[in-house]
Amino acid sequence: MPYRAPISDYEFLFRHAIGFDQVTATEKFSETSEDVVSAILTEAGKMCEEVMAPLQRPGDLEPARLENGVLRTSPGYGDAWNAIAQGGWIGMSGNPEHGGMGLPMAVTTAVNEMMSAACMSLQLAPLMTQGQIEALEHHASDELKALYLPKMMAGEWSGTMNLTEAQAGSDVGALTSKAEPNGDGTYAVSGQKIFISWGDNDFAENVCHLVLARLPDGVPGTKGISLFLVPKYLPDENGNPGVANDLKVVSLEHKMGLHGSPTCVMQYDGAKGWLVGKEHGGMAAMFTMMNNARLGVGGQGVGAAEGAYQHALAYALERKQGKTPSGTIIDHADVRRMLMGMRADTFAARAIMLANAAAIDMANATDDAEWRARAALLTPICKAFGTETGMRVSETGVQVHGGMGFIEETGAAQYYRDVRVTAIYEGTNGIQAMDLVARKMMDGGEAASRLLDEIEDHAEQARATMPELAGPVWEATETLREATEWIVAKSDMNDRFAGAVPYLHAFARVLGAHYHLKAAQADPDGARFKLARYYINALLPEFAGLLAQAQNGADDIYALSADEMVA
Repeated sequence: MPYRAPISDYEFLFRHAIGFDQVTATEKFSETSEDVVSAILTEAGKMCEEVMAPLQRPGDLEPARLENGVLRTSPGYGDAWNAIAQGGWIGMSGNPEHGGMGLPMAVTTAVNEMMSAACMSLQLAPLMTQGQIEALEHHASDELKALYLPKMMAGEWSGTMNLTEAQAGSDVGALTSKAEPNGDGTYAVSGQKIFISWGDNDFAENVCHLVLARLPDGVPGTKGISLFLVPKYLPDENGNPGVANDLKVVSLEHKMGLHGSPTCVMQYDGAKGWLVGKEHGGMAAMFTMMNNARLGVGGQGVGAAEGAYQHALAYALERKQGKTPSGTIIDHADVRRMLMGMRADTFAARAIMLANAAAIDMANATDDAEWRARAALLTPICKAFGTETGMRVSETGVQVHGGMGFIEETGAAQYYRDVRVTAIYEGTNGIQAMDLVARKMMDGGEAASRLLDEIEDHAEQARATMPELAGPVWEATETLREATEWIVAKSDMNDRFAGAVPYLHAFARVLGAHYHLKAAQADPDGARFKLARYYINALLPEFAGLLAQAQNGADDIYALSADEMVA
């Protein structure tokens, strides 16, 4: 079964679950009507189905390669990039002043998820470019904005982010890349960066790198880091790509998945760059891009889950095995259990993702501190739960295929291989969880408490018509509130960190139940009610064990010494 964009799911969530009516009620997004959104989703869905999805398998089999220093992308990727660019899908949320559509991030996020499901390797290229667009919009000089943003939004130029070095992974402050002033307002950037997604390509006229480096007077650690825009080709007096800059792709990584996406080792040898943001303010500028990317990576997880689910469902509907009413494995109870879990979790992760995007839209439209806190709170949950859902669902998809899932020709394993890295890049899921219980709780848990209040209020209201579903949601939320209070009260951060991952997943379980309950109310006699009942009865109860782990403290995980860890 070819990939089919789940447009009805997006439209349903926009209409009934994530509060998108609040977004369109703002002056900033008042022209984003329901008809406009449907037209955009339909057109983007068609592009994903007809242009990108056919490249999913070929890109895996014929990866990007480096030939005599020239990067060659997978067959068909260039044409698909042009289709993405010409459709306006790169600059969807960009400022119209520079050629963007000015659409809500929620709409962009839905389109990005579709593209991820269709062909994640290729989707990484516009995702990286979108992140750079946002960073430049917030932090670049007017001159840089005027030159770079229109070309990036049009897809003429692409963008990357360069953080990681061999000795500086999650500890970005350990980087050694340097930037020396040239005396003319530009800088000479030198150093080597690794794990650079789409560090080069053969379809964009220019590739623009955002590079973290340290100025001569930069102090050690993250506070001494600055951000620089370093293009592959230096723009000439007309703003067109001119002479080559002093940078190159040293090599490409051989990876478990995402073969169509070149992951580059980049070398900068005094390459000319321009400062973005303030001197020594690189992390603040880069975090603008990283937060966008974390939402996008969560969406990649959801997209992989959707693709894997559709792939597994098609197989289950066709595979004949045993004596069943249909003659296929779709009637086996364990296969049904797997498929129901895949679909229910994908819906929950998608709802959390879109609610996160809608909160970002509300923060941008109103500049309200509570909306900014809501968006910040949901970001690590969206990223971690979305990617964990992608891994879990794609792994289950292999299981639905049985022995054929282990055979590469079926394509089932590719979803798992491709999505696996999403739990690692843009901040590992462990770091997301630590961020949730530390930085996101610096307000004493107020943002979390406001969200839990909303969930409880909704569940209380739903008791009148759906007590069997609303009751468990209310009780789970109250238990989550108690665990949140325990975390906030813990001054020992290691006790918080020890249980951070299970706490985040318990939070996501409750959020997922909340959105499933909303869906059930909007479709009380239909499939969404049945799916919500499955999620709340079968998956929500996991929260109790997760919260028990979350409040166990650090003593047990440190009980064995390093020597005792060795068998």
